[in-house]
Amino acid sequence: MRASLTAPSLHTARLRLRSFNGADADDLFALQSSGHILRYWDAPPWSERSRAEKFIATCRQMEQEGTGVRLAVDRVSDGAFIGWCTLCDWNPDFRSASLGYCYDDAAWGRGYATEAARALLGWSFDTLELNRVQAEADTRNAASARVLEKLGFVREGTLREDCVVNGDVSDSWVYGLLRREWQPSADPAPTR
Repeated sequence: MRASLTAPSLHTARLRLRSFNGADADDLFALQSSGHILRYWDAPPWSERSRAEKFIATCRQMEQEGTGVRLAVDRVSDGAFIGWCTLCDWNPDFRSASLGYCYDDAAWGRGYATEAARALLGWSFDTLELNRVQAEADTRNAASARVLEKLGFVREGTLREDCVVNGDVSDSWVYGLLRREWQPSADPAPTR
């Protein structure tokens, strides 16, 4: 078993990224039970609130096992929970991990996903000394692909028919970001 990770508390101009707690269960359930929000997700929307408690317990377990961190994302202006982002599948031998995120549709199109992911990536490259972060996006989810590309991720390939989403077989794009390509500033990455 790996050493446990300590989930960071990260702050940006507009967001606070923090560990999940029991008080987040209702907001988390509302997010994860939306068919609209999860229309490109590789798992169906939740139908039982107990899934939120299990999710929060899994967040703690990931930290304890040293496999990753999953952070709640709150808007600083009003303290509202708007979603979450994760760094999972951490492999200290390969110095790699995977990035993921999910946000309430009211938060879409405002740059929150990019801002939160940029903070988490900064922590992962600086603190965990990662060399590579990988991410996947359903090929129909253009908005998620734009987030990754704004962060400097490079589309490396397509996983053909790797998921069944709402009964439809779907493809996923695989993205990678290397430490030497990482640009921690808010400026966009140069076009390749």
